Amino acid sequence: MQSTFLSKAPTVSKHRVTINDTDAVFSIIIPSWNNLAFLKTCIDSLRKNSRYSHQIIVHLNEGADGSLSWVKEQGLDFTYSVENIGICYAMNLARTLATSDLLVYFNDDMYACPDWDFWLYEEVKKQTSPYYFLSCTMIEPRASGNKCAIAPFDFGSNPENFNENALLENFASPTKADWNGATWPPSVLPTMLWDLVGGYSTDFSPGMYSDPDFSMKLWEFGVRDFKGVGKSRVYHFMSKSTGKLTFKKNGSHLFLRKWGISSNVFTKHYLRRGEVWNGPLVIPRDTFKFKFKLWLSKMKQKFI
Repeated sequence: MQSTFLSKAPTVSKHRVTINDTDAVFSIIIPSWNNLAFLKTCIDSLRKNSRYSHQIIVHLNEGADGSLSWVKEQGLDFTYSVENIGICYAMNLARTLATSDLLVYFNDDMYACPDWDFWLYEEVKKQTSPYYFLSCTMIEPRASGNKCAIAPFDFGSNPENFNENALLENFASPTKADWNGATWPPSVLPTMLWDLVGGYSTDFSPGMYSDPDFSMKLWEFGVRDFKGVGKSRVYHFMSKSTGKLTFKKNGSHLFLRKWGISSNVFTKHYLRRGEVWNGPLVIPRDTFKFKFKLWLSKMKQKFI
């Protein structure tokens, strides 16, 4: 039997500073785990480079690096856990403070480029139903094989060596079409839709593969608009908090056991992640290659 991430019920709290913030377009949730330098850069960029007013909600895991006192000084809405409770519990707790009808998940190792929110909200306004999931486009310093990102486009790997001025001069230069397969933050969806599918699945705690699992929950509910917005851009430092974890679940195996197909089959054949956007997604074509991959997933499911 697989061990649990949390050995006892954690000490958590929530702190609302914003009162009656009816002007907020997005409620932006930022989970952070002792990552103060990145968190400062992230929130500074949201304040400087957003066209609209937003509610910013931070979840602090531990906050032992001074981030707890800093968030209090900034007058931000925040939730707090004395222990690290991971991404899934953090997102679900922070959502309880959200006041907007639109929920955004933003990582603390990201810098919001100018008008990131304008282009994202323009896409929101085009939607004809409340059943959609949209993502910004990441600019990354290193190529990782991610077809959704603009890379390599190096402006630094951390706040200390970040060349902000060069990024601001060049972030809009590379062309990038809208793309299929939104799964990663920054992402936006109606808060109602988040609640309908139950938020992030805590069986994936501390968080590996929780993003494709959430997209699968949306797919199962009937969502077919998974769109990445090419003009809405953030710089991603690619700092991995998961590297600090001493406990990790095998998220790929868990996804396979839960859904009966691999995450790779889902993102490649269902979400068609990284392909140029050409309208709402449909059930994958019943080709021999696709059927073979489904069969292979079923076989693997029996032996993990």
